[in-house]
Amino acid sequence: MNTPSIEVRGLRKSYGDRVVLDGIDLTVAAGTVTALLGPNGAGKTTAVHILSTLVRPDGGTASVNGCDVVRDPAGVRAVIGLTGQFSAVDGLLTGEENLLLMARLRHLGEKRSKARVTELLEQFDLVDAARKPLATYSGGMKRRLDLAMTLVATPSVIFLDEPTTGLDPRSRHTMWDIVRGLVADGTTVLLTTQYLDEADELADRIAVLDGGHIVANGTPDELKRLVPGGHIRLRFADATTLDAASGLLDGSTRDDAGLALTVPSGGVGTLRTVLDRLDASRLEVEDLSIHTPDLDDVFFALTGKTNQSGRVVTKGTES
Repeated sequence: MNTPSIEVRGLRKSYGDRVVLDGIDLTVAAGTVTALLGPNGAGKTTAVHILSTLVRPDGGTASVNGCDVVRDPAGVRAVIGLTGQFSAVDGLLTGEENLLLMARLRHLGEKRSKARVTELLEQFDLVDAARKPLATYSGGMKRRLDLAMTLVATPSVIFLDEPTTGLDPRSRHTMWDIVRGLVADGTTVLLTTQYLDEADELADRIAVLDGGHIVANGTPDELKRLVPGGHIRLRFADATTLDAASGLLDGSTRDDAGLALTVPSGGVGTLRTVLDRLDASRLEVEDLSIHTPDLDDVFFALTGKTNQSGRVVTKGTES
């Protein structure tokens, strides 16, 4: 098994009377991606800020690569990189100048700084824009530069706090590819996101945070098996066949306008039973589709109907 890069036990944090983290436990294996999901205000960013030593916890313990965030914050900072929700680049500098500034702040030395900056500009496809002012950069380019600055000192653990918020679909997929490349090279990533498809695409494990507690923790497939919602949708050629199938399949729901039936599914056995019954009655199906629970279903089942701001979070969007 991988040695944990991040260990959290009984972590607590309150702001006045408001409890944000109420004794959470979390383990992140080295060289993997763990996603923190939850409504706005669930404590995702607070957890990241504690782990990156920006906020001191009220109780519990947390360590990164064996360094305690309270007793050895310098040790933690030496091995981590953090990309926050908002871009931290300097708009008065070029992309290259931003990276060189970060390299100097990390005391890489002149020769190593130049080599590392050249490497990162190539890795993040910013060579052509390297010496252009940031006013000419798109949102996706600024976000790539932001992540490149995080990687100047080659951290072994990276915290990404909603890294693709506000990006167009192409830029989001570019960032996903970058994250996958980092993990393939052995980097550990803790990701917070409002985008459920992002967690599904990237995460080896997902922890769902709500009300100050981790209410579920597992692989994406394990979480999807926690909630009901699987069904089979059958579409027929005419109303007569629909009527006959509806009487045959107990518990099915009709869609007369679409000439379709929805049948709750418990897996392969349900599908086999449905097809056998239709075949025995010589009823032909025009189209068949299978829906399995996704992270939308998991999110709504485990965190309630709305987040604390009253806004509903759905797959790939926030409304």
